[in-house]
Amino acid sequence: MLFDDAPLQLPDAELDFQAHWLEPPTADQWLAQLVAETPWQQPRVRLYGREHVVPRLVAWYGDAEARYRYSGLSHSPLVWTPLLAQIRARLVATLGQPLNGVLLNYYRDGQDSMGWHSDDEAELGRNPLIASLNLGGSRRFDFRRKGQSRIEHSLLLNHGSLLVMRGPTQHYWQHQVAKTRSPCTPRLNLTFRMIRTP
Repeated sequence: MLFDDAPLQLPDAELDFQAHWLEPPTADQWLAQLVAETPWQQPRVRLYGREHVVPRLVAWYGDAEARYRYSGLSHSPLVWTPLLAQIRARLVATLGQPLNGVLLNYYRDGQDSMGWHSDDEAELGRNPLIASLNLGGSRRFDFRRKGQSRIEHSLLLNHGSLLVMRGPTQHYWQHQVAKTRSPCTPRLNLTFRMIRTP
């Protein structure tokens, strides 16, 4: 196993969760710096013929070739900042896997969310590896089987935690960060991945 923490036992999935991957002072510093220095965007997407504003702020960074397309949008990467390059190097050392892009999602309050989806775009390869670093407020992260509506498992993603999804996970499972009426402080999520250019 990658981590000491108990593995998540979901069938047809390979998940590793470390609740305290990052020490709190470093997590605090990274959160403040990233929120301040990121040129946030709030793109519009077309779903079922209607245009919607993405319910969170986003930014895409990566190597020059790491163009990423999702929800009908094509993203050209911003150049790695020194801090994001440092975070990537630490994750690559932890995972033993190359990573060439990161999607930053900033959830300002409980009304910012991420709908049900799988990270299964073709450019992520056959068995995508998604390394999700969480900073700031805790939010619930739900899993459901593809084709089902019932939530099978939920996880609280806390400040400084790391969730790694790999193997067949994206073939069989969807995940979401639902809206909540509960008070919550802003949360920053960094999902590192490997974009494979054709």
